[in-house]
Amino acid sequence: MKTLRGSNHNGMRQFNERTVLRAIRHAGAIPKADLARLTQLSTQTVSIIVNRLLTDGLLLKQERIRGKIGQPSVPLSINPDGAYSVGIQLGRRSLEVVVTDFLGQMRHQWEHSYPYPNPSVVLPKIQEALRLMQTQLGDAWSRCVGIGLSAPLAMHQWGDVMGAQASLEMAAWEHIDLVAEVQAMTPLPVEFAKDTTAACVAELVQGTGREVSRFLYVFVGTFVGGGLVLDGLIVNGPRGNAGAIGSMPLGLAKRSSAAQLLEMASGWQLEQSLMQHKLDPLLVQDDAIMDSAHHNLIQPWLDQASTALAMCIASSSALLDLEAVVIDGSLSGQLLQALRAHTLEAMQRYRFDGMLAPRLLAGKVGRHARALGGSLLPLHAQFFPDKDIFLKQDLV
Repeated sequence: MKTLRGSNHNGMRQFNERTVLRAIRHAGAIPKADLARLTQLSTQTVSIIVNRLLTDGLLLKQERIRGKIGQPSVPLSINPDGAYSVGIQLGRRSLEVVVTDFLGQMRHQWEHSYPYPNPSVVLPKIQEALRLMQTQLGDAWSRCVGIGLSAPLAMHQWGDVMGAQASLEMAAWEHIDLVAEVQAMTPLPVEFAKDTTAACVAELVQGTGREVSRFLYVFVGTFVGGGLVLDGLIVNGPRGNAGAIGSMPLGLAKRSSAAQLLEMASGWQLEQSLMQHKLDPLLVQDDAIMDSAHHNLIQPWLDQASTALAMCIASSSALLDLEAVVIDGSLSGQLLQALRAHTLEAMQRYRFDGMLAPRLLAGKVGRHARALGGSLLPLHAQFFPDKDIFLKQDLV
């Protein structure tokens, strides 16, 4: 197993502090002596670092452990209030802003829904939400280390799927520098990630990634998208398109172009059916969607979406040798459960000769994954020791 290891050389103070913080984050409350063994730093170095982190309010002392040989030991743990971070998720149907603490736990949440993301409406809403979060945190806002922003890489694309008016107004996003717009609203540093990559980050750090090191992450929202984790690392690709399964073709292109996964397995198709029957499209996010009265609407969508996802999984497995596929999303939990069951059944129609069929797992983070993943980005930039984002290390 790999060991997260610090250095005793001069000039490594910040790296060693981050190494100690990460070790405690993985191991839980731990005495200094065990911390020194875990990080392979000297006892003196660990003692100096721990005292500094206690002074900075990043660590807490727990109750002494008595009854063992030698002096009673004092376990050290991460202080949830040691630092905060803001996550902004700009989607095609809603805007979500959250505040998370130093443990990645969500403390505050705000959401605004819309039929499509008009920039003249959405950008002022982001500023409004930031002011609200600052008010709710009060004096603790001074411990906020940054803002993590997540959004589709090409917000202006696929607007035609959402209607002519949506397509017209969403086209404006092509000429908007979203990161610059948000940075102009705040002195805090702004980090960016593609929305489904941010969701995948949340699943890697807070969910399945604790046990599985190679998985394709599928997030089913208004549009379906994905992320990729190989050997415990988020894989972005040079242009940020790794894991962009929404664009995956689902058949041979003949006279016209082949359909993409996004057109067959997105929540949008079910929302359209609901609207055609004079129902609230946001019902897709409520377990009431599974009522028997809606069976004739959801069953065709489940059949279509699961068939498309099964083909995507078979193709991805042949290329990537996946250990698992994780399906999560912003849809109703019960609807996602039904989608996973239908997809598992549809996978039986594909041959996995010459490769291993991946396990199909439920995501553990849920509908807030994109905003939560965004909020983890500044915490990583400030407090994690490794250059590669969210490198998963085994500690011994």
